[in-house]
Amino acid sequence: MPTYVFFAVLFGAACHAGWNTFLKIRLEPFTAMALIAIMSAIVVTPILFVLPIPPLAAWPWIAASMVFHLGYFVGLSEAYSTGDMGQVYPIARGTAPLLTAIASTLILGEAVGLKGWLGILVLVSGVFLLSLRGGRDLHFDKRAVAFALFTALMICGYSVSDGSGARTAGNAHAYTTWLFLLDGLMMLVFVLIRRGRPVFGEFASFWKEGLVGGTLSLASYWIAIWAMTVAPIPLVAALRETSVLFAAAIAVIVLKEPLQRPRVVAALMIVGGLALIRLQ
Repeated sequence: MPTYVFFAVLFGAACHAGWNTFLKIRLEPFTAMALIAIMSAIVVTPILFVLPIPPLAAWPWIAASMVFHLGYFVGLSEAYSTGDMGQVYPIARGTAPLLTAIASTLILGEAVGLKGWLGILVLVSGVFLLSLRGGRDLHFDKRAVAFALFTALMICGYSVSDGSGARTAGNAHAYTTWLFLLDGLMMLVFVLIRRGRPVFGEFASFWKEGLVGGTLSLASYWIAIWAMTVAPIPLVAALRETSVLFAAAIAVIVLKEPLQRPRVVAALMIVGGLALIRLQ
């Protein structure tokens, strides 16, 4: 992985941490995610006029990704509505890069090497520890855990689909713009079916937060899709999970949360995983 790609993905992870903070706006989780997806589509629309349409071979990958993204939105919102975030988040985000690494190796023949695998394992372990914030006594909610694992599977699905699709398209930027446009339209239809026309009133109250979150979401995943065309998909997927490290930094610096020992250990593990991935 070239140095510029490595740091670009880290910047994308910081954007990912940023847009996830906007899920805390006063909307139920699925509505908030729908608003961010719709705003991403609005932001990306003008760019469509300066980029080519992806070739026919890329469209099955776009269709598959849309299905996986819808599953991700539904699975994550259901998990958050029934379970503790400290339990849901590490399972969903920590399991996903492992599944992606396995799927990419078996299906696409991606080679990440020994250091790459060690880096993924160390980084993911740090993600679990950091997300759990030192191992709180959480009630094991079977439904929440099931949805969290389902969400991880969806993340794996769209990561492999988009990495393959962007490579097939030969233009990661054209692929990404059309994916975000269609994802936004899909979420608009789905949220109207689920919530009805009154949801527009909620969107109107939080459109500014949605716009910022949508822009950060677009930047984060655009970088990731491009990176997967020039670097192994498993390594990019693992690097994206450093978003939890940026989120923890925001919590400590901005929100003045205590810097607990488990957080320090977890941060060191994530940095160690990053070093192994970079060496690979």
